[in-house]
Amino acid sequence: MPRATSIFLLFATSQLLFRPISSIDFVYNSNFTTTNTLLVGSATVVSPPSILTLTNETTSTIGRGLYPSRIPASSSSSSPLPFATSFIFSVSPFKNRLPGHGFAFVFLPSSDTSAAESAQHLGLLNLTNNGDPSNRIFGVEFDVFSNQEFNDINDNHVGVDVNSLTSVSSSVAGFYRDGSQFTELRLNSGDNYQAWIEFNGSAINVTMARAGSLKPVRPLINVPLNLTGVLLGDMFVGFTAATGLLVQSHRILSWSFSNSNFSLADALITRNLPSFKLRDDSVFNSKGFIAGISVGAFVLLVCVIGVVFYAVRRRRRLRLEEDGVEDWETEYWPHRVQYRNVLEATKGFAEENMIGYGGNSKVYRGVLEGKEVAVKRIAISPREGVAGTSEFLAEVSSLGRLRHKNIVGLRGWCKKGGECLILVYEYMENGSVDKRLFDCDVMLDWEERMRVIRDVASGMLYLHEGWESKVLHRDIKTSNVLLDKDMNARVGDFGLAKLQNTNKEMVSTTHVVGTAGYMAPELVKTGRASVETDVYSFGVFVLEVVCGRRPIEEGREGIVEWMWGLMERDQVVDGLDERLKVRGRFEIKEVEMVMRIGLLCVHPDPRVRPKMRQVVHILEQGRLSDDEREREGMEVSLLERMKSSYLLGTSDGRQQQHPTFLDVWNSSSHSNSFRSSSSIFLGR
Repeated sequence: MPRATSIFLLFATSQLLFRPISSIDFVYNSNFTTTNTLLVGSATVVSPPSILTLTNETTSTIGRGLYPSRIPASSSSSSPLPFATSFIFSVSPFKNRLPGHGFAFVFLPSSDTSAAESAQHLGLLNLTNNGDPSNRIFGVEFDVFSNQEFNDINDNHVGVDVNSLTSVSSSVAGFYRDGSQFTELRLNSGDNYQAWIEFNGSAINVTMARAGSLKPVRPLINVPLNLTGVLLGDMFVGFTAATGLLVQSHRILSWSFSNSNFSLADALITRNLPSFKLRDDSVFNSKGFIAGISVGAFVLLVCVIGVVFYAVRRRRRLRLEEDGVEDWETEYWPHRVQYRNVLEATKGFAEENMIGYGGNSKVYRGVLEGKEVAVKRIAISPREGVAGTSEFLAEVSSLGRLRHKNIVGLRGWCKKGGECLILVYEYMENGSVDKRLFDCDVMLDWEERMRVIRDVASGMLYLHEGWESKVLHRDIKTSNVLLDKDMNARVGDFGLAKLQNTNKEMVSTTHVVGTAGYMAPELVKTGRASVETDVYSFGVFVLEVVCGRRPIEEGREGIVEWMWGLMERDQVVDGLDERLKVRGRFEIKEVEMVMRIGLLCVHPDPRVRPKMRQVVHILEQGRLSDDEREREGMEVSLLERMKSSYLLGTSDGRQQQHPTFLDVWNSSSHSNSFRSSSSIFLGR
C-alpha cells in the first residue's frame, strides 16, 4: 500500500478509535427505495434496477437524494468526524438538448431547498447566501459548466466546496494512471464513474475512475481541510442537482457511506450496471445488422438487395414521372411528401381550412397520416425558375433536420410543377403570439408572456449555437412564433432562414429581407444578415410582447424609439401593456429586467447587443434582488449607462469607445443580482 494512503488511513483509524461516535454504515447497491432515501424536489427512484435519479427533462427544478435521517457530523467536542463514502454515478444529456449543469455530494444542515436556486447553483445555494459562513454546507461538486463567477477552472471539473460554490480546491475530472499519467474523463458522457471521498478530520482525498476499475493510487484532490463549525451536530448527507433552461439527467447507481469503516467502499458492485450513454440509432451500428452480414449469406444477400433495389427504383421512377418531378428534385427526396396526399389532407386547399396568409403564401390546416399539420402554399415567381427553387429546397432539406422543443418541426415539402412550393409543418393548436396579443379575447397574462420570451430565446440559442451550422432566422416576429396545445412557444416559418458556416461572419443578400419594424438599422443599410440582426429582431419581439404594442402603428412613434424615450426619462415600466396594469399580476423588477433585455437587444451598435446564450442565462436567473443600500452606493444606473451608450452609438464621428453588452449590464446596481450570470457570458 502506498505510503501516503497508509498514513491517511492510519490517522483516520486513530481518530475513530479515540473519539466516541455513533457508527453509521450503509451500502446501496442499486437498491434505492423511498424508505431508505429521502427524496426532495424532482428526485425519484427509477427501477428496475432501483437507481436514484436527481433530475429529469423538466426545466428549473432542484432534486436531492439524501440519507433519510440526520447523522452525527461532529464529536461531543464539536470536532468534525472522519467519514468515507463511495458512489457510482452517471451524468448524461438528453437527445437534441443542450447539456446543463452538474451535481454535488453534500453535507447539509437541512433538507429544505427554499434557500437554494437551480441551474449553476446546483440546487445548493443562491446569489445572496453563496459564501456565507453560516451556511454550514460542505460539498464535492462534479460540474460540467464553467461558471466564471465561481472561478471554475473549466467545464469538466471536480471541486471541494465549503459554504460556497467557489471551490477551495478543484481539478479537471479524471484519474492518474500508474500514479503519474493523467487521463481526463468527460463527466457528462453518460459513462458510469466511481468516486471515492475520504475525510480524516483535517484533510480530504477525492478520487475517481471508470466504474469497474481499481481505485487509482494517487487521489485527484488531496488537500488539508478545516471543517470545524461546518460539520457540526447532526446533518443530512447525500446528493443534490438542479436544472435551468439547460437540462440533463443525474443518476446515482450505487452508494456506500461509513464514519467507522473506510474500506466499506469495496462493497459496491461495479459490474453489469445499466448504461445511460446516448446511443447511435443508426441501423448500421446495431448488433442485428452486423450479425446479419455473414460470409455464408453474402452472395444471397447481394442478389436479394439487387432485385429489391431495381424494383424500388423502377416504382419510384414511375411515380416521379406521374407527379411531374424533374431529375434535380430527387436530391432533396428525404423530406418530400406526395402532392396528392397534401391535396387530400387540406380538402383541395379549401378556403374554410385556411388559417393564415401573407405575401405570396397561404397557410391551411390539414390532417396528414392521422396527424394535424399546417400546410404553407407558396406561389413560385416566374423570375426564380429552376435555380431559385433548387436553392430554396436545398435550404429546406437542411433545415428539415432541426429538432428542438421550441422550433416548429418541418414534416416535409412538395412542389406542384412550376406553380407553387408546399411546406408541411407540425400544427400549433393555439395559433401565433401575434393573434393572442392583438386578436384574441383571452389575454396572455404576465407568466405566459415570460414563458413565451424564454421559449423563443431557447429556440434561437439552438439556431445560433446548438446545431451543426449556424442558422439565421432573419424574420423573428410575433406572427412567426406559434403556441402548441400546452402554450409552449415555438419559432416557425423559416422561409427567409439561411445557413451560415462557422467561418463566415455574415450572410449577404442581393436585397433586404425581413419585416419592417423588426429589421436592424445595419441590415437596412447593407442588406447583410448576421447573428446581431437576429438578436435585434428578438429585442423588438420582446418589447412587443411586454408592451402589447406593434412595432409600427400608424400615427404613433415606433416601439423602439418610444421605449428609448421612456428609458431616457427612467420610465421603462410605463411601457408595460396597459391591460396587464389593470388586470394582470406581475413583478415590477421582472418587468424592468425584461425591458432591459429588449432594449439592449435593439441597441443601435451591434457590438453592445448580447448573444442569445447571454439572454438565456439572464432569463434563467429569474427575478432581480432589491438591495437598496448597494443601489444607493452606485454612481451610474443601468438606464443612465444605456442612455450614454445609445447616444455614443448614434453620434457622428465620436465612436472611439464602444461599450460592450457586459460593460452596460455590469455598470448598474440594478443588475447586481445578475453579475454572476454576466460573468458566465464570456465563458461560452
